[in-house]
This record gives sequence, C-alpha cells and structure tokens, in this order.
Amino acid sequence: MTGPVSDGLDFTPLVIIGAGRSGTNALRDALTRLPGFATWPCDEINPIWRHGNLDHPDDEIPAHKATPAVRHFIRDRFRRIWRQQGRPDFVVEKTCANALRVPFVDAVLPEARFIHIVRNGFDVVASARRRWRGELEMPGLPYYLAKARYAPVSDLPGYAIAAIRNRLAIRAGRRTHFDSWGPRFAGIETLADLPLDEIVAQQWSACVTASDIAFEQIAPARVVQLHYEDFTADPAGSLDRILQWLGQTRPGSDVAAAAASVRRSSVGKGTAEAEALSDNVHRILRRPMQKHGYIKQGM
Repeated sequence: MTGPVSDGLDFTPLVIIGAGRSGTNALRDALTRLPGFATWPCDEINPIWRHGNLDHPDDEIPAHKATPAVRHFIRDRFRRIWRQQGRPDFVVEKTCANALRVPFVDAVLPEARFIHIVRNGFDVVASARRRWRGELEMPGLPYYLAKARYAPVSDLPGYAIAAIRNRLAIRAGRRTHFDSWGPRFAGIETLADLPLDEIVAQQWSACVTASDIAFEQIAPARVVQLHYEDFTADPAGSLDRILQWLGQTRPGSDVAAAAASVRRSSVGKGTAEAEALSDNVHRILRRPMQKHGYIKQGM
C-alpha cells in the first residue's frame, strides 16, 4: 500500500464490495434512503476508478498504481459528490469491479469502511449470464448519460466505442453474449471460447476470492461481511447492524422505509437449477462457496 493521504475527508466513504449480481445495487439503494447517506446519481463510477490507469488490461489494478495524481483525482470526485449531495455523513460507493482491486481502493481511501456482500454462486451464475446475453432490459440513453457525466471527458470515446460494439454484435446476432460484462479479471479474454456459464462462474469466483484475500489485510473493524440472502430476508435488521457498526442510529421508521424496497424473490432461483450446471462450473464455484458457508466442507 502507498503512504497515508494528507488531505483528510469531512465524511466517511462507505464502499460496498461485491461481485456483479450480488445485491450491491439493492444494498446501496437501501442505505442511501437513510438520512445522512448519499451516493452518485448513476449506477457505477468505474471510469472514475480507472482514470489514469486506462492502459491497465483488466480491473485488477494493483495498489502501487494509486499514484498521488490518481488518488487526488478520485478523492476530489468524492468531495464533489459530497458537496453536491448536501454534505452527508457517508458517501456510499458501489462499483462491482472494485471487488478485484480492494487494495487499490484502500490506498486511495484509507479512511473508508467496507461492506462485503456475497451471494450464492449458483444464483449469481443464473442471473449474470442473462446480463452477458443482453436478455435483461437494456439500459436506455438516460442511464448512459448519467454515467458519462462522471467520466473524465478524455476517457469517454474508448468507453463509448466498446459499449456500442458490444451491443451491435448482440443485436446483429453475430455473438450470443457480450465479449465482456461486469468486472474484468486477469485472463478473462483467454476464456472467450468456454461455455458462458464457466466464464460467469470464473468471474464470480475471481471477485469473491480477491476480496477475501484483500480483507485479510485490512483491520476487521473497517469491514462488515453480509450475505445477500440474510440481507433480503431481514433488510431492516441488516441495516440496523450496519448502522451499529458505523456507530450510528436512525429512527426505526427511517430504517423500515429504507428497507421497504428490498425483495427476496430472486433468492434460490439459480440453486434450483444447479444440477444442470457442468462439473466444471461446480468445481470453479466450490471453494469460495465453501468458505462462505453455501456448501459444506468436503462436498
């Protein structure tokens, strides 16, 4: 890790870490309905995190690439949104690719608190492969304009070209899925000829494993672990637990209102189809699923 930053923040960055389709959106949205919590008015800010490192071939940006210039740029963007959102106590950030680069995020924001949310790998495979195939509702122009608003202007052409190429290939039927969706782990491009389920399983496993390893090196008091299934089963209780960890209290009515939009309907859908997945997919998912209690040791 690089040295400590000298420009302190007047708020606490609250960084949600989780693989794609693991409930990061639902958790961010619930948290930012609470008084004193705010975020960007767009889905993710990966262009902010990658600025200055666009030449890095994947999202696994190492901590030593958090140069003074990079750190200043990202921290300045956090300050800007803090001011724009009324100077809240917490700025909540959720970019799924950060699951692959927690040490880098920690080097940029050493005062951050982290929530690591993990979802059953079988359910993630079932959900994420639909995103890879473009089967879920495609985001409209307002979605991309909102994201572009926070991307450095000099970086926009590269993002636009990649997004257009991906979507045109799907619509024209030249590909059955995007060449990339979600966090890009090292070596993802070498897996292009594998079945999609295996690529998606590798992506989830890479994100969860990288985060687990990184959090072993961060003070436990700065990290809270959360299962998506527990969050959706008791969202108000989960929010209360997070508030207690942060040393905060909010009226029960506020917590109930923030938790009201959380749904449990998608839990278990992929697990019900797990037997149809290949042995390779089961092998890829096994170790992180065992670590997080989804599979018993030895199975």
